[in-house]
Formats: sequence, structure tokens, C-alpha cells
Amino acid sequence: MNTQVPRRIVIGDVHGHYDGLMNLLESIAPNADDQVYFLGDLIDRGPQSAQVVEFVKNSPHQSLLGNHEYLLLEAFPNGQVYPPALQAWLQSGGRATVASYEDMSQLLVHVEWIRTLPPYMDLGDVWLVHAGVRPGMPINQQGYQEFCWIREEFHGSQKPYFSNKLIITGHTITFTFPGVNPGAIARGQGWLDIDTGAYHPKSGWLTGLDITNHRVYQANVYTNQVRTLLLDEVTTQIEPKQVSRRQALRL
Repeated sequence: MNTQVPRRIVIGDVHGHYDGLMNLLESIAPNADDQVYFLGDLIDRGPQSAQVVEFVKNSPHQSLLGNHEYLLLEAFPNGQVYPPALQAWLQSGGRATVASYEDMSQLLVHVEWIRTLPPYMDLGDVWLVHAGVRPGMPINQQGYQEFCWIREEFHGSQKPYFSNKLIITGHTITFTFPGVNPGAIARGQGWLDIDTGAYHPKSGWLTGLDITNHRVYQANVYTNQVRTLLLDEVTTQIEPKQVSRRQALRL
């Protein structure tokens, strides 16, 4: 009899790096009882967005909507191309995504699946969202601008948004915070950021967090290195006052 406790595993921004994702999942080795969640930004910048979306779409795993998926949806409202939004998406990493599709009809199928992705997930003690939330504003008054795009106002909050839930995000590459090394995870007031910059040449690390066992799995998309670390040994604490000094990258 299998007595292992099912794991809850959260994966940061993949950005089209299918091979790196496969290396990461091979290291994590999720079983049928484990729950795997993606924080969004499956697409753009990397070379294999079509493969990433097809894999997640056909898997038992769940995914949130990221800001790059949001840009894609704006480019294809109601299944039709909207040229101004299309240009904005292409300039934000979408060209690599388009290049990954041999058949544009598959892209449109994927667009309709992406349209079904939720902006956040409440797991009880953990709350998953791509970017964050606006401090002081009720969740039911917030929307995609907050859930998919917010940065400094969320990271610089003086107190946790939830008193009984940890917010886990992607969206902002962790090494853009002061004192955080490439590949490290950033922790603030009630939040944990696990976007370690898989697409970025300065990092290359794609991260999967095992919430259940406080363990971090990482695969480097450039070197194919994989590693497993304890959450505490790879986490850097961020104080709210540091956020105002952060040299923000608009990613």
C-alpha cells in the first residue's frame, strides 16, 4: 500500500521551454495522486510554446492565466485577429510562439483552451496567482490587471494580504529583487515568488515547488542541469523597503 502523502507542486513561468519542463518533471516524478499547478506564462520567448501548451492541455495538471496568455487572448478576441493587439503580443515574445506552430489551426485551438484558464486558484492554505493582488482591495473587485500584471505595489506591501494563506506567484523574475541570486526564490510579506527566469540568459532556471515537503526542484534550460534543494536554503527574504529600490524589468 502506498502511504506517501500526495504532493502539491507549483511550477513557475515556463515561457516555451518544453525540454526544460520535461527535465524538471522527470526530476519531480509526479504520480497520479500528486497535484501539479502551473502559474501561467506557459508561452512566449522560448522556442517550444506550442509543445508546452499541448502538453499541459492534455495532462491532468492545472494552469493559471499569465500576462503573456492574456496578451495572446487580446490578439485573438472571438477567434479573430485584432491587429493592434497582435502587434503588442508579437513584440512581447509572441513571435517565438508563432514560430513554434507548424499549423496555425492548432494555435487557434490552443487559444480557446487558454481562454478557459482561471486567473487564480485557492488551495485553502495556499493561494496561487500569476502576478499578485492589490493590497487593501477585495478580491472580488480585482481583475486581470492585478492578477496578471501587478508588481511593486504587491511586493512592497507592509503586511500579508491574507492572514491564513500564502500567496505563490510567478511573473517577476526573482533576481530582479535586490540581493537575490539567479535561481533563488524570493519571499515577502505573505508571498513567495518562484519565477526564477527560465528564459533569461542570466538564469535559465525553471522551478517547481513541492509545497507539501518544502522542497524545490529546478532544471536549467541552457545547461540541462537539474537540482533539488530545501526551500529554506534557496529562499531570500525581501523587505518591503527594498522593493522601491528594485530595478524593475518589464517582463
